[in-house]
Parts: sequence; structure tokens; C-alpha cells
Amino acid sequence: MQDERALQSRRIVLGVSGGIAAYKAVELLRLLQKEGAEVRVVMTKSATKFVSPLTFSTLSHYPVLYQMFTSPQKYEIEHISLAEFAELLLIAPATANIIGKIASGIADDLLTTTVMSVSCPIVIAPAMHSQMWNSPIVQENIKKLLNYGFHIIEPEEGELASGGVGKGRLASLDVIVDYVKDIFCQKNTLKGVRILITAGPTREYIDPVRFISNPSTGLMGFTLAEEALKRGAEVILVSGPTYLSPPKGCEFVPVCSAEEMLTAVMKHFDRVDCVIATAAVSDFAPEKKEGEKIKKSGKELVLRLIPTPDILEELGRIKGEKILVGFSAETGNVIENALKKMERKNLDLIVANQVSREGFGFGSGKLFASLIRRGETPPPLSSISKQELAKLILEEIKKLLDRREKGAN
Repeated sequence: MQDERALQSRRIVLGVSGGIAAYKAVELLRLLQKEGAEVRVVMTKSATKFVSPLTFSTLSHYPVLYQMFTSPQKYEIEHISLAEFAELLLIAPATANIIGKIASGIADDLLTTTVMSVSCPIVIAPAMHSQMWNSPIVQENIKKLLNYGFHIIEPEEGELASGGVGKGRLASLDVIVDYVKDIFCQKNTLKGVRILITAGPTREYIDPVRFISNPSTGLMGFTLAEEALKRGAEVILVSGPTYLSPPKGCEFVPVCSAEEMLTAVMKHFDRVDCVIATAAVSDFAPEKKEGEKIKKSGKELVLRLIPTPDILEELGRIKGEKILVGFSAETGNVIENALKKMERKNLDLIVANQVSREGFGFGSGKLFASLIRRGETPPPLSSISKQELAKLILEEIKKLLDRREKGAN
């Protein structure tokens, strides 16, 4: 249940960029204040064309910052003081322009410079025309921000400023406020809990330059690690090869093969309370790895494959009171196969994940999936962001831990 006083005395910096939805930020400011938050506003120069800074300063009772170079000495103090003040930075509305600049590391105004300076959670609520929102460039920038640990509140479907209808409207203000409240409510809910997360693909080498693998990027596991850290958990992240940087604060263990991942997981298993196995572990490996590169001879090459160790099944045999969460990447009979896997591997939760659906799964920020709880009727498959799924999984883990603690008492 959400704490009604979640925002009481919380320090929030509200960033406003230059879109037609900027006028909604005025009411958003009032709603945050009504919840007890102390809010300071920073605007882009173009945002001032839509709403006067005087409006925000009158309501917030603080000067509104938007000019970068009028007083350089004061500016240096202000952007750092904002970063030190903020327990959360909320950018609403966020235009395609501001999203692109942040994703590219550009800091050429007070808002983007503040973004680069803060160490608190950053929430971005985009608002733009649907054609801009659906642009591959914007979507790639959103994916980059998710990889960096930003929170994204997706825009809603509805009537747009152009008169058309589509996805691009700023999310409703109640949704934004509830999202911000959730972030503060989640803080330290998993304090003292130790979680091991497996992520990414594994590689089974055929020779020194060729291997068997899959398209997993590790994004789901890294997102879970980031979210668990925000909730105060101690995180061990065991990952196969990926381009992602591990979140600050986790214990990172890089591995390559399924055998190496099993060794790493077993090494740390005794000291954790929960394992979340998101890694896409190769099911087969070459029986023999050649010491030299196999030369092309014009003849057929036959590879004999042998099963790799089943890490999750092994953990299921020895789990005791630990919580085990698995993922089932399927192309058909998704729910049915996930339920069989849950039973076979003695799991508490499993994510049934349809990876054959275009635009979802490996390399995407979204899954077409169902989070199945042991002993309950599986919900239908639906679209969900990896960030939202991470939150749901960790909330379920917290419930299971609380239930077991009560049972022990």
C-alpha cells in the first residue's frame, strides 16, 4: 500500500522543457506541493515561451532558474546547489529535444547540466507528437536512458495539440505523482536482503573466434539490479558478455560460459536470500573446442553438441528457504511451458516471456510476458516495460520474504 505521506518534506526538482504541455507542469507543481513536497523549478529557455517563470516562482516560493550565462558566478553555485537539494529530479514535460540531449551527454543549459550533476533518481515524462514519439531516434534515446537507470513514464494515447489522435500526450498528472510517490515508498524496502541476479547471454566457444550464443543484451537483469539497489538490497550481479555497465553499488561477476556462470552462482549461493535468473544460458555447447580457428575447406562441418549444466534446476534442488525466480523464453505454448519449468525447477515465481513477438524480448525495452506466482492462475500475456516488470518482481519478492518472516515467528 502506498504511504499517503510519501512526499512529505521530500525535495523535488521539477524540470520543464519547451512543449505545449508545459502549462500542465503548473498544476503538477501544485499537486506535488499538496502532497507535502518542497519543489524547485528549473526551465529550459524555450519553456519560458509557453509559461512565464513568474508563474512557477510565485507558486513554488523560490526563484525559477532558466538562464545559464547571465550571472556565471552565481550559475556555478546554483546548478550544484540544485543537485545537492534534489532527492528526485522530475522532467515533465520532456520534449524529444531534451531527451536527445540527455541521452547524448549534452549539458548546454541549466536543466541538462543539473541532470548530469545529480545522484538522485531521475524521472522523465515525455510529451510530443505521436510521430516524434514513434521515431526510431527517439525510441533509441529512450532505450539509452533506460539503460542508464532513468525512470520513464510513457506518454498516453489521446488527442494531440495538432488535432490528431495518437500516443504522445503527457501522462496524466495523477499517474506522474503516484509514480514519484512509489519511488520514495520503495526506498530501503529491501534493506538487508541479499539478491543474486544472473544476466546476459553465455557463449560456448567452437574455436577461438566462433561461439554459440543468443541475442540477449542483459538489459532485464541489469534493470533488476538497478531497481534492487534503489530499494536497499545487496546485489550480486553475475553476467555473461554484454555492452552494459553494471550499476554502481553491486558486486559484479563477469562470466562467459554456462559452466563459468554455474561456478559463480554456486560460489555465492549460500550468502543470498534470493536468486533471480534472467540470464539466457545456452542449452548446448560443442563437445570439443578446437584450439585453432577452423579453416573453411569447402566440406560440410558437423558439430556434436552436448547439454550445458542447468543452473536453475540445480538451485531448485538445494534452495531450502531461498526464493528462486526464473524466466521462460518461449516461442509457442508460452504459459504452459513456463508452468512446467516452474514445477520442474522448484521456482517461486516465473516470467513467461514470448520472444517471437516482433518488437519485444531480446534487445528491447519491453516484454510480452506474464508474471506467474506459484499456486495462482497465470495472468494473460501482455506488454510491459522491463523497468515495470523489475518493480513487480521485487514487490513480489518482498511479499514472499514478509510472509516467510511471519511464518518463522
